[in-house]
Amino acid sequence: MTGANDARADGHGRVYQALGDQHIVEHHHHAPDWSGPDSVRHPAVGRAPVVLRGRVEEMARLRAAVAPGAGNGVYVLHGMGGCGKTAVAHTLFRHAVDHAGRIGFWVNASDPSSLRAGMLAVAADRGASDAELTGARSGLRPAADLVWHHLDASDRPWLLVLDNADTPAVLRDGGWLRTSPTGTAVVTTRQAAAHWWPGAELLRFGVLPRADAALVLQDLAPHAGSTEEAAEVADRLGCLPLALTLAGGFLAHQIIDPWNLTEYRQGLDGAAGHHPVELIDRGAETGADSRHLLSRTWQLSLDALTAQGLPEATALLRLLACWAGDPLPLGLLAGAGLGTALHPSRVESALRGLLDHSLAELVPGQVRCLRVHGIVLDSVARATPAEQREHLVTTAAGLLGALLPEVPERGAQPPAVLLLAPHVTALLRRAVTWGVAPEIVGEVVDRVVRLVVAVHRSGDFAAALALAREALDIAGRVLPADTVPLIRLRTRVGRALFRVGRFEESAAVHQEVLDDCERVLGPDAPETLEACWRLGSPLYNLDRVADAVLLNRRVAREREAALGPTHPLTLIIRKSLLEMAGHPDAGTPRERDELLAEGPAVIADCRTAWGNDHPLTVGGELSYACALALAGRPDEALHHARRALSGYERLLPPGHPLLLNTRSTLSAALYALGRREEAIEQGEILVEGRRRVLGPEHPWTVHAEGLLRKYRAG
Repeated sequence: MTGANDARADGHGRVYQALGDQHIVEHHHHAPDWSGPDSVRHPAVGRAPVVLRGRVEEMARLRAAVAPGAGNGVYVLHGMGGCGKTAVAHTLFRHAVDHAGRIGFWVNASDPSSLRAGMLAVAADRGASDAELTGARSGLRPAADLVWHHLDASDRPWLLVLDNADTPAVLRDGGWLRTSPTGTAVVTTRQAAAHWWPGAELLRFGVLPRADAALVLQDLAPHAGSTEEAAEVADRLGCLPLALTLAGGFLAHQIIDPWNLTEYRQGLDGAAGHHPVELIDRGAETGADSRHLLSRTWQLSLDALTAQGLPEATALLRLLACWAGDPLPLGLLAGAGLGTALHPSRVESALRGLLDHSLAELVPGQVRCLRVHGIVLDSVARATPAEQREHLVTTAAGLLGALLPEVPERGAQPPAVLLLAPHVTALLRRAVTWGVAPEIVGEVVDRVVRLVVAVHRSGDFAAALALAREALDIAGRVLPADTVPLIRLRTRVGRALFRVGRFEESAAVHQEVLDDCERVLGPDAPETLEACWRLGSPLYNLDRVADAVLLNRRVAREREAALGPTHPLTLIIRKSLLEMAGHPDAGTPRERDELLAEGPAVIADCRTAWGNDHPLTVGGELSYACALALAGRPDEALHHARRALSGYERLLPPGHPLLLNTRSTLSAALYALGRREEAIEQGEILVEGRRRVLGPEHPWTVHAEGLLRKYRAG
C-alpha cells in the first residue's frame, strides 16, 4: 500500500481504507435485490367470467392458434377499456393449459418493471440459471434475448399472454414481443394502431350482442329477474362487458335489501338520486384497481396520452361527452376549439390519439362518423371540472349550429343533419344535468328546434314529434313553459301532432301556446301571430272552419301591416287563407269570393319574390287549386293542381306528404270533370302513399280511401 486510497474489490468484496484512526460500525440488512411476480403460471385477473359469452368467432380463431403444432403466431386483442379483452385471454389460457397440452404464462405488461420482472420469471420457469438471471437483471446481458432463448428451447409448447400492454413502445423498444416455433403469444391492449404490431394478427373487440350481454347478467345474478329485464339493463349499460360484470356483481352480493333488475335499471336512470357511473362501480370488489372501475379506467388512457404529449385528447373527449354515444358526423368537429385547452389545429392529433387508444372508433357509411361508447361519455362527463362545463356546452351548441340549416327547405335533408337527433337531446340533457345557466340551456333548445324543423320538413313527422317532446321534457325541468325557447318548442310539438293526424291534441297545444304568448309577449308579437296561425290548421280539420278563418285573417292583417304583402311570412298566411276560401263555412258567399279572388295575386306575388320553382310559389298553386275544387270550379282547379304536382315532383322526393296532398286535389278535380279512370289512378297512388307514410289509421289516409271508393263506384 502506498498510503493512497488505491485498493480495488471484485464481485461482492469490500475494501475499507483509512488514513487515520477510524471507528467503524457496520450494520448488515439482507433483503432480496430483485423481486418478481408471485406466479406467471396463473392468470392475474380480477373477477373471471362465469362463462365467456359471445366472442364465438374470435375464440375459434384463438383456439386454433394453440392447437397441437401451432406456433410462430402473435395475436393482438385490442379494444376500449372494459370490453373484455382480458376475459377472452383468460378463457384461452385455461383452454390452452387444460385442454391443449400447453404451458401457460401470464405476464402483466402494463408498465416496464412489471413486464421485465414477469418475463424474467418466465425465463426462470423455462430453465434459465441464477447466473443468467443475475446477468440479465444487472444489465450484463440482454434480458429479452435471454427470455426468448429459453422460450425457443422449451421442451413443451406454451402460450404467453402479455396483458394490459397499453404502452406498446415498451414491448417494441425492449424487443419483448417476438415469435417462436414452440409457442403462441397473445397481447391485450387498448392501443389499436396497426403500426405498433407488425406481423401480428389483430382481433378487435367491442361490446357484446344484446342477447349475450343479458346472459352475462343472468350468469352473475340468476335470480335478479327475467331474460328481457336483463336485456333492458344490458341496453342501458351499452352491452359493455366491464359494466355488465360490475352490475351483475352488485346484484349478486346485496344482502340486506337485494335489488332486482328492474330496480337496478331505475337506479341507472337516476332514481333516488343515483349517478349511473357511481352505481355501476358499487359492484367492484373491495380494493379493485383502476382498470376495474368505470370511473377510473378511461383515465388510464388519457393519462397515457398526456404523457405522450397529447393533453388535448382529454379536452376533446370532454367536448365529445356533451353529445351522445351514437355515430357523430365528423364534420361537426370542423373548427372545434376550447381556447387554450384545445386549439383547432390540434383537434386532428387529439382525435387520432383517442382512436389509437380505443376511446373512440370511426364508423363507415354515407357520412363519415365517430363513435364513443355512452358509458365512457357518462364517466368523462361526471369527472369534468365544474368550471369548464358552461364553456363546453356553449362550444358544443355552436358546433351544432354551424351544421344545422337556419331555415331548412322542404324535402330530403342532408344525411349528416338527420344524424344529429340523439346528439342535440344528449347536449340538452347534459346542460340540464350540469346545471349550466338558463340562457345557455335556451341556446341548446334553439338547436333542437332547428333540427326538429329539418326533420319535420323531410316528411318524418313522427320523428319530429318524438324529438320535440323529448327535448321539451328535458328543458322543462329548468326553463318555464312560457319562455320563448320553450314556446317555440311547444309550437313544434303542436305542428307535428297536426301532421300525424292528432288534431284535437294539436289544437289544445296551440291554444295553450297562444294563451301564454298573449299573456307574456303581447297580442302582436311574432310568436303570438305564429301561434294564431298554427291553431287554425287543426281547427279547420276539426270542422271549426269559421274559427280557423278568423285566426288566419288576424295574422294576415297584422303581418301585412308590419312586414308588407310580399314578405315570406305574409305570403305564407295569405296562401293558408286562400286554401280555406272554397269551404262553405269560410264566410258569406261574398267573403269567400273575395278570398278566392286573391288566388292569382298570391301566386303572382310568390313568383315575383321567389321564382317559379320555390316551395312558396308551388304551394300557392296548390292552395288555389284546393280552393277552386271546393268552390266547384274543377276545370280551373285542374290547371293549378297539375302545375303544383309538376313543381313538387321537382322539389320533393316521391311519397312526400305535400306531393300526396297535391294528388288528392288533382284526383278530386279529375273526378268532378268526369275523368274517372285518371281520378282512380291518382287515388290509388294517394292511398298507397298515405298508408305507407302516414299509416292506415291517419284521418287523411281514411279520407283518401273514402275518395278512392267513391271514384271506383262511379
